[in-house]
Amino acid sequence: MGKYIGKSIKRREDARFLKGAGKYTDDIELPNMTHSAFVRSPYAHAKVLSIDTSAAANAEGVVAIFTGQDGCGEYGVPCGWQVDFKDGEAMREPLHPLLAKDMIHHVGEAVAIVIAETLALARDAAELVAVDYEELPAVTDPKKAMEPDAPLVHDQFPDNRAFDWCIGNDRAAVEAALASAHHVTEMEFKNQRLAPNAMEPRSYIADYDVNADKWTLYTSTQNPHLIRLLMCAFALGIPEHKVRIVSYDVGGGFGSKIYHYTEEALLTWASKEVGRPIKWTSDRSEAFLTDAHGRDHVVKSKMGFDKDGKIVAHLTDEFCSMGAYLSTFAPAVPTYLHGTLFQGLYTTPLIHLNVTAPFTHTVAVDAYRGAGRPEATYLIERLVSKAAKEMNIDPAALRYKNFIPPFDGVEQPGYQTQVALQYDSGNYAPTLDQALKTVGYDDFRKEQATARENGKLLGIGISTWIEGCGIAPSAVVGALGARAGLYEVGHVRVQPTGKVSVYTGSHSHGQGHETVFAQFVADHLGIPMDDVEIVHGDTEQVAFGMGTYGSRSLSVGGSAIIKSIEKVLEKGAKIAAHKLEAAVEDLEYAEGKWTVKGTDKSIAFGDVSLTAYVPHDYPEGLEPGLDFSSFYDPANFTFPFGTHICVVEVCADTGKVDIHRFVTVDDVGNIMNPMIVDGQIQGGVVQGIGQALLEEVVYDESGQMITGSYMDYAMPRADDVPMIETANTVTPCPHNPLGAKGAGEAGAIGSTPAVVSAVVDALAHLGVTDIQMPLTPQRVWKAMQN
Repeated sequence: MGKYIGKSIKRREDARFLKGAGKYTDDIELPNMTHSAFVRSPYAHAKVLSIDTSAAANAEGVVAIFTGQDGCGEYGVPCGWQVDFKDGEAMREPLHPLLAKDMIHHVGEAVAIVIAETLALARDAAELVAVDYEELPAVTDPKKAMEPDAPLVHDQFPDNRAFDWCIGNDRAAVEAALASAHHVTEMEFKNQRLAPNAMEPRSYIADYDVNADKWTLYTSTQNPHLIRLLMCAFALGIPEHKVRIVSYDVGGGFGSKIYHYTEEALLTWASKEVGRPIKWTSDRSEAFLTDAHGRDHVVKSKMGFDKDGKIVAHLTDEFCSMGAYLSTFAPAVPTYLHGTLFQGLYTTPLIHLNVTAPFTHTVAVDAYRGAGRPEATYLIERLVSKAAKEMNIDPAALRYKNFIPPFDGVEQPGYQTQVALQYDSGNYAPTLDQALKTVGYDDFRKEQATARENGKLLGIGISTWIEGCGIAPSAVVGALGARAGLYEVGHVRVQPTGKVSVYTGSHSHGQGHETVFAQFVADHLGIPMDDVEIVHGDTEQVAFGMGTYGSRSLSVGGSAIIKSIEKVLEKGAKIAAHKLEAAVEDLEYAEGKWTVKGTDKSIAFGDVSLTAYVPHDYPEGLEPGLDFSSFYDPANFTFPFGTHICVVEVCADTGKVDIHRFVTVDDVGNIMNPMIVDGQIQGGVVQGIGQALLEEVVYDESGQMITGSYMDYAMPRADDVPMIETANTVTPCPHNPLGAKGAGEAGAIGSTPAVVSAVVDALAHLGVTDIQMPLTPQRVWKAMQN
C-alpha cells in the first residue's frame, strides 16, 4: 500500500458524468451527417422471396437504401475463436452476412438499411420497404436443435451442430467411479438465456473522408483495436491503416460490446457509398433482438461422493446454444471459459465435461458478465449444496471437506486441475470462515428452526467460487482456439515538465480506469495523481490493444503499463546518475526523486524529464526523450475466488422471495481501490440476483421473442436488492507485478447459486430439492404445492 494504492479515491471520471458532460457515441454530431434505420425480419426462419424498396426510395429525405443484393452482400463478420470437434472435424462457420440475402435465421435479422437526413425520416421510409417472406419452421431450444427432425438453421450442414467438444478425464473412468460411488447427486436444469441490457445501447457513426481515403468509426465498444482488426482483415478487407476506431465514453457493456457486429461493418461500408457520415443507435427493442445474449445451457450432471463425503467424480453433458451465427467469442464460452473451470475449489480426482454446441433460430449467444464461469460455478455449487442435503451433511462442512489445500503459487507450484488450467495461488477456507462468521451461521440455523415452527420460511445458501481471469496468455489461449493474441499494451510518455500521459489498450466501460490506473502510476513514479492522464479508446492514439473483458484490465493492461514505467525509471536513473556524478547502482529512487545513497544529493523526477528533452548536459550515447511502450503477455491466467452467502425469506402464501442479507468475502488479489472493487462486486451480485430471481429471455416455438421489453423481461430494482455486505481476503497473484487477480465479474459468478440454494434451503422441509431459474413467485409457489 502506498500513497494512492489501496486507497478509496473517488473516481475522477465521475465529475463529467454527474454533470452530464460525458461523451457517448450518440452525443456526436458530424457535419452533413445522415441517420439510418434497419428493416428487420419478423420471422425467425424464412426465405426472402423479394424486397421492394421503390416506395421507400422515393420517400422524403431518403439518401440511399441497401439490401443484401447490393455490394455489401459480399461481406460478413468473422468469428474470433476456433473450436474443432472432439473427433477433429473443423468447427462449422456459416457466413454471417451484413444483410440477409436469401434466408432469415433469427427474428430481427436485418434485410435492408435505409439512410436518410433524419432518424424520423429513415424510420418512416423503412416502414415502406416491402419484403415478401416464406416462413419456415424454427427451433430455439439447444437440446431440441439436436433432435433428428429439428429444422436446420443452415442448410449447408447435415445437422445443427456447430461443434462438439469435451475436456477432462476419460469418460469411461468417470462413469466407473460414479457407478462405485457411495452417493451420487444428479441434476438436470437450464441455465437460462439472459439479455445484457447495458444502460447505453449500441451506437455507431461511420465517416468516410474521400480526400484522405480513410474511414473513422465511432463505436460504443469494449475493444476498439479488435473491432478494427476484425473489420479490416476479415469483414471488409480495408487496409488497417486506413481505419480509425474511436470509442469515447461507454455506458456499460457486460460483454455485449466486445463483439464485432454487422452494423459496424455495414455502416463503414455504406459511408463510402453515400459519401457522408452515417449514424445508427439501437433502441431498446432492437437491443433485445440483436445484442448477443448470454448463458442458454441445458445441463445434465452427476457428482459422486465416498462415504466420508469426499468428491470422487463429476460428469456433465451440456447443450449450449450458439444462436443463429457464431459471434466473435461465442465458441470460447462453453469451452475454454466454462469447461476449464469445472474443478471449482474442490479436489475432484475425475472430471469429464461434454459440450454440444448447436445453432438455433435465435440471436447469437456470446460472453455475458462472467462468460462461462458463472455457468460452471452454478452447476458445481448447486450440486454440492444438493448433495449436502441428500447426505445430511452441513453444506459448509461438505465444502471444507473437499477444498483444495492452501498453496501460495510461489514456494508451492500452482494447483494443477483435471481440466487443463493450473491455478496460480489460493487459500480458500478463510473466505468461507469469514463469511460464515459475518452472517452468524450457527445462530441463523437456530433462528431458522424456530421460524419454521411459526410458519416463517427462512433459508441460507452458500456459494464458494473460483474463476479464470486476466484472459491470456496468448500461447495457451491459442491452443484453446483464440484467433488473436490476448496480451496488452501500455505506453508511458513522460512530458518535459514531468507530467505523464499513459496510453492503454484496455478500455473502460464503467470500471474506473482513469482513476485506478492513475493511482498505481502515480505511486510507482512518486508523483501526484493529478500529474497523470490516462488515454484510451482511440486507435490513432494507442498503438494497439486487446480491450477490456474477462477482468483483465488491471492484471494484464496494468502490468503492461508497469513494464513501461520500469523502462522510464531505468533510463531516468542513467540521466540522474550523470547529473549527480554518481554511478547508477549508487542511486535509490523514492518519493519522486533519485538520491545518492547515504547522502542528501538528489534530483527530482521533473528535472530528469526536462533533461531528457533538453539534453544539453546528458549521458554520452543515450537517446533523448523519456517515452516507452511495452507489450505484456502474462505467464498464466489469474484465479480470483471467494464465498457468497445469501439469506432469504419466502412468503408461504405467494412464493415471493425477499433477500434479507447478502454477504461476500472475495479474494481478488491486491486491491488498488477498495471502493471501486466494492462497487464492481455489488454490481455483479445484482446481476446474479437478477438471473436467480427475475431475468429470462424466452422464445416461443416459432422463434418469436416474448420477453422483448421491460414489461416482460424483469430487471432487478432497488427493492429487490439488500445492502450487500462486502469483505476481502488478499492472496496476491504471483506472476504479475501488481499482484492483481481481477474483480469485475466476481459478483456475477458467486451470487446466483447462493440465492437459489437459499430458496431451496427455505423449502427443503417441504421436499423441494431444486427450482428452475428464474425463481419467480409462481415457480416457487408451485414448488411448495408439489
